[in-house]
Amino acid sequence: MKGFWSMLKLGLILALFAAASCVMLAFVYTGTEKIIAERQRADLEAALKELFPDADSFSAVTDIQSPDPSVTIESAYEALKNGVPVGAALSLSRASYGGPIKIMTGVSAGGTITGVKIMEHSDTPGLGANAASPSYFVDRDRRLTFYGQFKDKKTGDPFVVKDDVAAVTASTVTSNAVTAAVKAAALGATAWLEGGAK
Repeated sequence: MKGFWSMLKLGLILALFAAASCVMLAFVYTGTEKIIAERQRADLEAALKELFPDADSFSAVTDIQSPDPSVTIESAYEALKNGVPVGAALSLSRASYGGPIKIMTGVSAGGTITGVKIMEHSDTPGLGANAASPSYFVDRDRRLTFYGQFKDKKTGDPFVVKDDVAAVTASTVTSNAVTAAVKAAALGATAWLEGGAK
């Protein structure tokens, strides 16, 4: 009988610790939720301005479609200058080696990539992670990064790794994932812009 009360006492102590831990985690989550949301908003605004430095405003749009079923458009923004559309910025997600890779791509009203920014990834450090590295160059002489090579590409370009897109060394899956997402952004944004952006 003494063993039963000992176990009950230990069980109650464990339950109290578990409940206290849950309450503390809830407070931490509540306290950091706003900070995380503000940080994500600031990162988004910085990425939009990087892709369209001349734009004076951005408005969210919801009717841009991905032409590639493996690429999800998570959000899209029309870039405006003096009230006139100058392009669209798309936040996209596609499966990669270590999980989904999230990128933001800018496409001008003329059908040219204005830039690519890799927002999140979980690919292998030293390999696939080099796709987002500002110090990893696919062309050392021109100091051209993997994501930087997409700037000024046209919507009609092939977007084929090891053809018109240089791959990250030993990271074909990551290279293909980013390239497919950029191509989907180019095609989807151009179709939307040419169809009379709403």
